[in-house]
Amino acid sequence: MTHTLHRRGDRDSLSRDYIVFTMSAKGLNEEGSAERMKKFLGILLEHDPVNYGDMVTGNCHVKSREEILGNIQSTSIVHGVFTEERAVIEILAKLKAADLGMSVVVTGIHDETEKSCRQSGLAKHTVENSLGIFGQYRKLPADEVLQLTTMCGHGMVPANLVERMLVEIKRGKKTPREGALELTRPCHCGIYNPVRAEQLLGRLVPLVTLDA
Repeated sequence: MTHTLHRRGDRDSLSRDYIVFTMSAKGLNEEGSAERMKKFLGILLEHDPVNYGDMVTGNCHVKSREEILGNIQSTSIVHGVFTEERAVIEILAKLKAADLGMSVVVTGIHDETEKSCRQSGLAKHTVENSLGIFGQYRKLPADEVLQLTTMCGHGMVPANLVERMLVEIKRGKKTPREGALELTRPCHCGIYNPVRAEQLLGRLVPLVTLDA
């Protein structure tokens, strides 16, 4: 899975951005996996994710906890987003003890996720690297905008929406927190980080120039 892989930003910003998720493998461990994924999400919820969701139902800023848990299926992909490394370490230790028989993916800065695995007593199976963007860079939004759009790996948070939020915050119609939540809702899977988005918006707003 690569939908969490292409997040952009500096180390300081990305060091407060972790995604933990699981999915079944068709024909291997799909049968009975819905209950195991519910237990997986239950463990994540013990550590107060800033966002979570299931690709079948939606994210927690649109759907209730009960709706998400109640609709998990064997074909679900269940995600949680965290801002603290300590939470990830504790989650991985609990998942190891639970032995759910599910593949678990952790997205974050490599050396930090490696340390999280080590401290929770787990060994990495596979490492995926993003090779970046190939093609006509000039047609892309500014890198500061891409830092906000790439937190949704399916492209559901467009650059135009980011730019609109920046203008509304600049005009005092929204706070950075409200703008961040507006960006979070369209990301159906629940991998968008609203805390990081709020920080990035707050950093960008002073640079916005409004027409008279």
